[in-house]
Amino acid sequence: KSRHDSKETKMYVGLLTAPFGKEPIDKVIAFAAENGFAGLEITAGPGAHIDTTRFNDNEAERVKELIAKSNLKISSLAYYANICDGRAETSEHYLRVIDAAAMLGTDVVCGMAGMPVQGKSKEDTIKEIVPKVYRPILDHAAEKGIKIAMENWYATNIQHLGLWDLIFDVVPDKHFGLNFDPSHLMWQGIDYLGAVDRYRDRIFHTHAKDTEVKQHVLRHVGYLAGGWWRYVIPGFGEIDWGVYIERLYAIGYKGVLSIEHEDGAQGREEGFIRGLRHLKQWV
Repeated sequence: KSRHDSKETKMYVGLLTAPFGKEPIDKVIAFAAENGFAGLEITAGPGAHIDTTRFNDNEAERVKELIAKSNLKISSLAYYANICDGRAETSEHYLRVIDAAAMLGTDVVCGMAGMPVQGKSKEDTIKEIVPKVYRPILDHAAEKGIKIAMENWYATNIQHLGLWDLIFDVVPDKHFGLNFDPSHLMWQGIDYLGAVDRYRDRIFHTHAKDTEVKQHVLRHVGYLAGGWWRYVIPGFGEIDWGVYIERLYAIGYKGVLSIEHEDGAQGREEGFIRGLRHLKQWV
């Protein structure tokens, strides 16, 4: 029997609920269950699907029961706020999202490394600001048994692998890791497969998003201009998903492939379903 078929090592496909916006979480759960998804990365924070301004034990039990009846799991809660914005409310809601994750029985909160502070480089922001804002968050996460997974969005402080090394050196914590998204590395020319090997112990969650490179535009405007790449649904871009997923299996990753739908050429539901169909070839 292949180890890929083992319940202990099999990855699963989920989705990030953000494109469903203000629609109730019940509708998102129904869509995911009816179309064969196995997990949800649920947005959390003020006004999100898990609204941290009013979330309580009763709502947690209701959501848990609905998730269980639908044969789904919560891969993570997602709070993609700028933790370096200097606002106390941002950190306060981060702590509430961690509490909500513990209440819902998921052990991952996805977030960001923050944006560079005005007047500072990404390196200096990591050295001077990130430890101050993330230390209490990570301490609270450790108390709750929660891991923090930063999405490697290029606009944030962890644009490239040198910055990944720096942030993990400056903030050493076993609960601090990555929501690994190959799409942000691919168009920059960064080796996303090598990064899987290098950061194998830091990959707590993954985003399934692809990148299309428009070669005809690139040849016309060059790398320093914009408009020659865009984010697409898995299977419609340059990521070799079979090889990538095999690399994740090789490091022992057995979590979610969470589809992040930012493909403007495909409708919401159709894009998610097409992405699921493509990824199911390997999981």
